[in-house]
Amino acid sequence: MHGESGYGLWTLVILNSAIFIIFAFSFTQPKSKTDWRSLGFFSAFILALFTEMYGFPLTIYFLSGWLSERFPDLNLLTHSSGHLWAALLNTKIDPHFHPIHLAANALIILGFVILSSSWKVLHAAQKNHLLATTGLYSRIRHPQYIGFIFIMFGFLVMWPTILTLAMLPILIFMYYKLAKSEEKVLVKEFGDEYKRYMQNVPAFIPKPGNKVINA
Repeated sequence: MHGESGYGLWTLVILNSAIFIIFAFSFTQPKSKTDWRSLGFFSAFILALFTEMYGFPLTIYFLSGWLSERFPDLNLLTHSSGHLWAALLNTKIDPHFHPIHLAANALIILGFVILSSSWKVLHAAQKNHLLATTGLYSRIRHPQYIGFIFIMFGFLVMWPTILTLAMLPILIFMYYKLAKSEEKVLVKEFGDEYKRYMQNVPAFIPKPGNKVINA
């Protein structure tokens, strides 16, 4: 049984966490204190996720009594059993090819695409001391935070855990607070130009046909 365990693999915890954190860092290239805080929130979520995925299965531990009773043939120590959707749905499909897992991958990829495209626009604007209003910023005011949320939600769908489920709403609230704090700074910096931008572009959820009014 011990030889089949998919946990206690702390090297994989560190390696996988580092890959995704560095990946996010390469997309965002944080410069300001706010940039580093947003990346820090994301990093905490990723570390908690991979700790449960390969280190210590806290969620499996808490649910072990119910899972053992409900699925007596399920080996709770294997990595595959950590894919709770596959276990709970009692499917015979390989967990890595399960529709839920594939949908989670799509959400994660979409999140990184949003991150990449939004931060390119933002950093170009910051370099020239301009307001970012093109690309995704013409549709919503904070696409970079939406990108992080898509990635975290995708991972939560892929590998649901008690800790990451509890963390996600807290992190979403933190991103909301960061966005509001950013907007106060931008109003001071750009004045009426940013106020007009706020009036015409929603913060997080795009509206069909919204357009930016140039200053």
